[in-house]
Amino acid sequence: MVIYETATLKDKKKHYLRKENIFTSEFHLEKEHKVKPIRTFLYILLLIPATLMAQNGESAFKFLRQPYSARAAALGGSNISIVDDDLSMSMHNPALLINVTDKTLDFSFMTYMSGSKVAGAAFNKTFGERSTAAAAVRYIDYGKFDGYTQDNIFTGTFRAMDIDLSFMYCYLLSEHWSGGVAGKFVHSQYESLNSLAIGVDLGLNYYNPDTDFSASLVLKNLGGQVVAFEEEHEAMPIDIQLGFTKSLSHAPVLLSATLVNLHKWRATDFYNADGSKDNFGELLLKHIVLGADFLIGENFHASIGYNYRMSRELSAARGLTGFSIGGGLHINRIKFNVSFSQLHISSSSLLFNIAYSL
Repeated sequence: MVIYETATLKDKKKHYLRKENIFTSEFHLEKEHKVKPIRTFLYILLLIPATLMAQNGESAFKFLRQPYSARAAALGGSNISIVDDDLSMSMHNPALLINVTDKTLDFSFMTYMSGSKVAGAAFNKTFGERSTAAAAVRYIDYGKFDGYTQDNIFTGTFRAMDIDLSFMYCYLLSEHWSGGVAGKFVHSQYESLNSLAIGVDLGLNYYNPDTDFSASLVLKNLGGQVVAFEEEHEAMPIDIQLGFTKSLSHAPVLLSATLVNLHKWRATDFYNADGSKDNFGELLLKHIVLGADFLIGENFHASIGYNYRMSRELSAARGLTGFSIGGGLHINRIKFNVSFSQLHISSSSLLFNIAYSL
């Protein structure tokens, strides 16, 4: 029987997270001067959602909703509050980048429905004691398609693809707060149709290592098309998310709850595979993603998550659709994560991340 000491896990986090050694007595003497940037960042994050509540209509580049991190995918597909040395998690919240070891290289690969393949890579670099930057790219290949005219005349084959190039920056605002921003350049090509868009993610994270509690607020995909597919410009898939993660006091378990699409509260904003309409309770559940991490020793974790919206939108037959599982292994400088999601009764998705600290 193995006995886990949660205090030991917390001490381990303190060793490399938040660069705690920079908070000297000199910092605490100047602490009152650090409150202003935190308030400014909060004001920005709280004011922007008010302008988004009125935005309606369809959006392009929906592939941006797909998870980059295998750990986030295993926790229901959305997580913005896991504080760990994991570069892939910063793709979901740029404020988490401050926790990542300097010069980490991360690769990802995901299988998706209809034979689609997704590949990505990311690299980070720290600057001074409080700043971290990173660059990442993700490529989605939807495969080959046959082209036909309106008269059903074969015109040949073509490929469809999306690419997302991101640049991230994170700053340690105080002992417990970090803020981050990510700029995105998005390009899509479907046969003869092309589009280019520029977007921004804004993230804020609060983490208390003594209680092992983390809370995050993220505004995703703020921006729009620079070059439209046709004449009409479409919106980007904006998302406002609020997330919480807390460890249990007497068990090696991290519980997470992520609230998504907080600017969408109309039944017409969502779709059900069986064509039914949502009541308020079902609408509320579509905003909640739940997950749990089980820390098995110091180098392994297992994860499970549930996403009610996924279960309703992707399959009329419930089954295990909406559930996801995964795990991670940490050996010296190498970290490996994998997740499995049941997207449909006839389709599933595997996502792999492998990271190496140079």
